[in-house]
Parts: sequence; C-alpha cells; structure tokens
Amino acid sequence: MPRPYPFQSSSLRQAFAVVVTGLLLTSPSLSTNLAAQATPAQGWEDAVQPLEYFFPEGQTFDADVPSPQEFLGYEIGTHHTRHDRIVAYMQELARLSDRATYQSIGRSIEHRDLPVLTVTSPTNHQRLEEIREAHLRAADPRQPATPTGDRPIVVHLGYGVHGNETSSAEVAMLQAYWLVAGQGDEVSRALDSGVWHIEPVLNPDGRDRHTNWANMHKGAPFVADPLDREHNEVWPGGRTNHYWFDLNRDWLPLQDPSSQARIDFHHSWKPNVVTDYHEMGTNSTYFFEPTKPEGSWNPLLPEELYTDITLRFADHWSASLDELGSLYFTKEVFDNTYPGYGSTYPNFLGGLGLVFEQASARGHIQESSHHGVLTFAFAIRNQLRTSLATVRGAVAERERMLEYQRDFYESALTEAVEFPTGGWVFGSSVDHSLNREFLDLLLRHRVEVFELDGSGEFGGTTFREGSAWVVPVEQPGYRMVRSIFETTDTYADSVFYDASTWTMSLAYGIPHAELGTGSLPQGSRVTEVPEPVGRGLVPEAGYAYLLDWSDYFAPRALQYLLARGVRVEAAFHPFTSRIRGSAGPEDREFARGSISIPLQTQSMAASELHALVREAEAQSGVPFWATDTGYSLDGIDLGSGNVRPISGMPRALLVVGAGISQYEAGQVWHLLDTRVGLPITKVDRDHLGRANLSEYDAMVLVSGSYGFMDDDQRAELRRFVERGGTLIAIRGAANWAVQEGFAPRLSEALEGAPDEEPVETPRTDYTDAQALTGAQRIGGSIYRAHLDPTHPLGFGYQEREIAVWRDHEFILPPSANPFSTPVQLTDEPHLSGYISDRNLERIRGSASVVADGIGGGTVVLLIDNPNFRGYWYGTNRLFLNALFFGPHISVPAAP
Repeated sequence: MPRPYPFQSSSLRQAFAVVVTGLLLTSPSLSTNLAAQATPAQGWEDAVQPLEYFFPEGQTFDADVPSPQEFLGYEIGTHHTRHDRIVAYMQELARLSDRATYQSIGRSIEHRDLPVLTVTSPTNHQRLEEIREAHLRAADPRQPATPTGDRPIVVHLGYGVHGNETSSAEVAMLQAYWLVAGQGDEVSRALDSGVWHIEPVLNPDGRDRHTNWANMHKGAPFVADPLDREHNEVWPGGRTNHYWFDLNRDWLPLQDPSSQARIDFHHSWKPNVVTDYHEMGTNSTYFFEPTKPEGSWNPLLPEELYTDITLRFADHWSASLDELGSLYFTKEVFDNTYPGYGSTYPNFLGGLGLVFEQASARGHIQESSHHGVLTFAFAIRNQLRTSLATVRGAVAERERMLEYQRDFYESALTEAVEFPTGGWVFGSSVDHSLNREFLDLLLRHRVEVFELDGSGEFGGTTFREGSAWVVPVEQPGYRMVRSIFETTDTYADSVFYDASTWTMSLAYGIPHAELGTGSLPQGSRVTEVPEPVGRGLVPEAGYAYLLDWSDYFAPRALQYLLARGVRVEAAFHPFTSRIRGSAGPEDREFARGSISIPLQTQSMAASELHALVREAEAQSGVPFWATDTGYSLDGIDLGSGNVRPISGMPRALLVVGAGISQYEAGQVWHLLDTRVGLPITKVDRDHLGRANLSEYDAMVLVSGSYGFMDDDQRAELRRFVERGGTLIAIRGAANWAVQEGFAPRLSEALEGAPDEEPVETPRTDYTDAQALTGAQRIGGSIYRAHLDPTHPLGFGYQEREIAVWRDHEFILPPSANPFSTPVQLTDEPHLSGYISDRNLERIRGSASVVADGIGGGTVVLLIDNPNFRGYWYGTNRLFLNALFFGPHISVPAAP
C-alpha cells in the first residue's frame, strides 16, 4: 500500500473539475472555442491530469514508493514545485529504494542544494565506485582498450538550467519515479544496463524565483489569457541565476559555483549521454535534435556524432511524440557550435549532449494563437515522453556509445599528432592573479598543463620560467585545448544562434603564443593552482606601502583598504622605488595607477595600518611592498602632484529594471561583488527619481531603453556629471548617451563623419531573407584594438594591443579630441569569430572606449562590453579604472 501523505490529490482534481465545468457551462462561446482546439489541449479541464496521463499505457509501479502526486499533495501540472520539495522527493526515493542514492554535488549562490539522484540496479549500486573507475579507464586512450561487455552506460538526465522553463523539473520527478518504482522488463533492462544520474534542477535560484511568481499569481480556475500577470514575470524573471547570468552559457566560462560543481561531477563520470531540457515560446511546438545540418556542427567533433549517433536517438524521440500526436520540428534554429551549452559540453567528453525545447505555458495554462490552449501538464507529458525515449535509446545504443567514447579520445591523440600546432605557451610576468585565474579554468576542464622549462621568446613575446606554462595539444583533451586557445575565421554558416567565437585566452587577456610541433619546452605537470607567494607577509614600512596596479586583483586590495578608512593615492606616472617585500629588498618599477599608502597622512597608528595592509594582501592575494623613502630611483617621487589622492570608496549606482539588460547589469554586479568586494546600489528605473544623485560618485548605465527618463531626470543626470560625477555607459547605453548629448566631443566627430554609402541589394528570393540579414549582424566576435596605457582608463595594462568583445552594431568614430579615445579598433581588427566583409569595413578604426566630460565630471563610454558573461578578465580593468579613477580623468584641449 502507498505510504500515507497529508493530502489526497483526487479531491483537488474533483474540486477543480467542478469549477471548470461550471465556467464552461456559463460561457457557451468559450466552451465551443476550446472544444475546437485539438492540440495541445481540449480545454481547461485538461490542465488537471492523473498520473496515468503522463506515462505510456500499461505502466505499473511499486505501491510502496509514493508518486510525486502522493508525496507533494497535488497533481503534477497544477502547481509549480518548489526546489526544496523536489529535493525532498529525491531524498525520499533514495530512502525507500535500494535502486537509488542521493547526493548534493554543491550549493547555489543562494545556498540551495544541487541535487543528483543516482539510479541503477541494486547489484550495480553495490559496486558503483568500481563501475565508475572502470568507465573512466575504458575512456582513457592511454590505457589498454577493454571490451564493452556488460559494462553499464552512464547517462546524465539534466533538467531546468533556465529557472522559468519549469516543465523540466516536474519531468525529473516523474522520470525518477519511473526508474525507482517502475515495474516491467523495460525498467529492469534500464537498471541493469545503465547508471542514471538525475539532476532535477540545474538553476535552483532562478527556478524558485519563477515558481513563487507562477504560484502566487495562479488563479482558481486557471487563467489562460496571455496578458494575465501569471504569464508575465517582472524583471529580471526566473531564467537566470542570482547574478542574472544565463547558466546555459556557463559550462565553458565556469563563473557560477554551480557550474564548477557540475563540471567536476561530469568529469568524475564522463557520461555517455546528457540531456538538457528547455522551453521556448508558447506559439511554438517541440524541438529535438538533430540541429541545423552542417553549419551548426562543431568542426572539432567527429562528424558521426551528428550524422549517425544523434539520428539513432531521434528515431526514439519521434516515435514517442508520434504516439501522442504532438507536433515537433528538427534541423532548424538551434545549433551545436558553442562548447559552453549544457547540450554541447558533454560532446567534448566523448558523450552525446542533447537539447530539447517544449513550447511553454509560462504558468499553468495559456492560450496559444497557433495551437490552441497549452497546459502545463501537456508540456510536462511531452518532455517526459522524450526523456523516457532517451532512456530507451541509451539502452539500445549502449555498446555503440561506449565504443564511440573510446574512439573519441583515441582520435583526439591521433588528430593532435597531425595538427600543425604543438601547443600554446601562456603567462604574465607581472599579473600573477590573472595567471592563477586562467590556470584554474584550464584545470577545472581537466586540461593538461605543464610548467615552462626555461625562459624564452615565442611569437615575439618573452615568457619567463616560473610565471609561464605550456599546454600541449597532444592530450586527451585536445579538442577542448583548441576550443580555449584557437581563433576562428572560417564558418560553414553565417547565422548563429549565439556567439561565433569563444577563444578564452583572448578573453582573459593573458599573454600567449603558439608553439611549433616537435619537442615542447615543458617541465613538470601542474595539478593545482599555486598559492600566492608572500601573502600577508609585507614588512612594516617606514614611509609608505606600495601596490602595483598591474595585478588583476589590485582593485580588490585597494577596495579593502578604502572600506576601512585608509587614505590612498594613485600614481599617474610610473616610478621606480627601493622597496622591501616578503623576499627582501629590491629596486622595483611601478606602473601608472599604482597605489601609494603614505604613513604620514593616516589617522591611525602605524601598527594598525600595517595590520590592515597585511589583511588586504591576504584577502586579495596581491603583494604589497614597503618603502622607507619617498625619493624614487626613477620617475616621479611619492610627493609629486602626479600622485593624486583617491577620495574614498566609490559610491556607485546601477540602474536596473524593466527594459534594462539584466545580463549586462548582472555582469557589473557580479564583478564588483565577487572580484572587488565593492557594494553597488541597484536602483530600479521606476525609483530613480527618488535617488539623491549627489550622494553617489558614479552612475552605471548598461544597454536598455532609457525613454523612461523625462526631461527633468535627464537634466538631473547632466547636473550630476557637471558637479564632478562619473557616468559610465556600457554598450547600448553608450550609444544612448551620445544621442542625448552626454559626449559632446564624440558628437562633434559624428557631425563631421561622412554618411555611409547605401548598399545596393539585388532582387533576391524571399526564402533567403533571414540568412542574408542574419549574416549582417555582429553577433559576437573578438577584435584587435589599440590601447593607450598612459590614459587613466588604460592604467595597469602592459601592452598597447588589447582584445575586445563586440556583439552589436553601435559603430561610433573616435572622439574629435585626439586624447579621448583610449581604446580604438585597429585598421585590421579581426581576431576571431564571424563578421561579414561589409561590417569589417565599417568597424575599422572605430571607437571602443571614449572618455568625455561635461563641466567638472567625466563620461566614460564603454562601447564594447568589458564584462561580457563574467569571463572577459582582459577588459574588466577598463570598467574598474573608470570607477576608481573617473574623477581624475580630464579631457585635455586638442592642440
């Protein structure tokens, strides 16, 4: 008998049916209209379904194991299930059944568990670690090959990376119930033949945001009108994580701790099949792979993955939906090129990653203008049927998938030998924090890294032993190595679902160079990120403490001191000083922007200051140096007028809310929270009028619509700048600022710029319109820019060339003032990614960063987003320099 639970769902179903029936009887026109819509639902009564609705006919279950409905107290599809209840159900299944074990693989930013339920036969469970180790050995091309035999296939059933695509997690509970409590030969075969990891929610923070929204606005009866509040989340919605990042883009950058934990788990098992369940627009139908032919395939992967293996599974998915009569499509829209999706990263581990997309009710029931009334239950059933079909396909293709994974890694070594590049060398001799961050990324992806054996010059850059490393291509992770370092300029298609390039070495801005084939200058293998040297050991100074601004985490160290009332100054010219550090005395050069902390100006005792500097050093991982004199060996002295006081911790305001890019706003918030420790006030656009701008030093605007600002608000923003404030406008906001007259010298340049010549387009077939127009988008690619390291926005950079990310068509000329365009695209800007010939001509020499001003304040236009998706370490400094040095940026008169 089923275990007793506090609610019986049948009574809820009956009560709801009475309400719906009464509504239909009192509204004949509505009843007639709904009855005419055959798919996906006959009417509102179909929103409430018994368990039998979801599963294939004849499926039976162990009565001692509660169904999700019995455990939760409501029918699946009538209420959005909170994350904690999903976790509780998975734990209950593990408690009751010897088929299942539960674990939390990590925690989200908001401290929610990341659950995984592992299901297999009791016999397999008894030797689970043995199975895992054997599976990894079999995939290792450096180990002897082993026959597949009866070795289980490993499958990771993942659901719900986008928090407001909620059918997937409900499916996860039904899928788990089928594996744990299901009876019959098919279930037994699945348990014997596979290890099934069920990850019911990949984004618990976003899911709970949307779950609360949908449930708190749920009507009784349900409201199907698309205009109802239930179907229209307020900003920022539940799609994203805590910092408003899209976690389905984070499998490669690994900026979220849940992504890091997930990658660790995947590498510990190397699953053969991985599912990635999503939802799309209400007026669509259902999508499963294959994706667009050829143009959407990642060229680094074996073609058989797309032309053979995926198609084998597609037969199972189509059969499962044909049985229901559900509409679906394949071979359109979605692509498999970017390796940072949940459906593509597993391909780089020798598995098959799969994306599924179901039309979304975005609530419990919603009218679709194309296909009638769409219920939450209908969406769940479609998703469950393809999930069950995936299990069926994995069992059928067990031997094929195990063999493919071994072949995948063997071919990696074979192709690496034939590849014309032997590897890459990377490392900065001055920015040790950046080195550690990039090493951490590589090691998390299980890339083999070795110390550089001996200093040398490669590709025109000098790399020094002890601060440089070598990554050979000849390793099992060959394809991942190429994805991280290689630039691309040739594509089979010109329309992209997302970014067209993802060269991480360029994004990090870390010095790197290709190595030729043959013997590589590699020393010992690196297995962990080295700890900072001398952290928290700076000796007591007699005159001042010095901080080199060249280190990536120097802003974190500076902010730590500013927040504790330490008075600091910034050097606007370089100097060389006799210093003492943890390694003893030496003469050291300090770049522009370096920080001086003189003892004489402090309001605290020297011993207290020393303790705070040591704490800042320990917290940031960035070394400080002590000096006993203000007299420099070269360059300016510490008492020079070119050493300017930083007047306290920047008080920054970020405008957020409806119409503003949640992604870009989240990137700013994430950067300041996680890497600087600087609080930023997030003000909703509707509350901006309440803000006293004189209480802030900087205002940050990201892409979005600023039409909500009336004349008075724009005038107040202008007064804020004129009084000495700093306006930092990113991407689309930079374009808006120019249009609104906040950058007079750039406006002057625009007035003098020649008009673009119109492009003559010959008569073309209508069917080619989307491809031709899409090809003219700058959808996400990387460009070479010239940087002025003497400008305050360029402080801390060592070279005059920088890589920038561009994914827009805001093409602006350099400022009319020759000193005010510190970053400008070169005449040959293309580094990696797709761009049409026409757009390449348009962007040559265009501005990337412009510094302007009004009155006593500064306007910084970051035309290319320096914080893209959290992983553009190489350009973060441009934004942080604007924040810390903005009040000191003047616009010199043109000669």
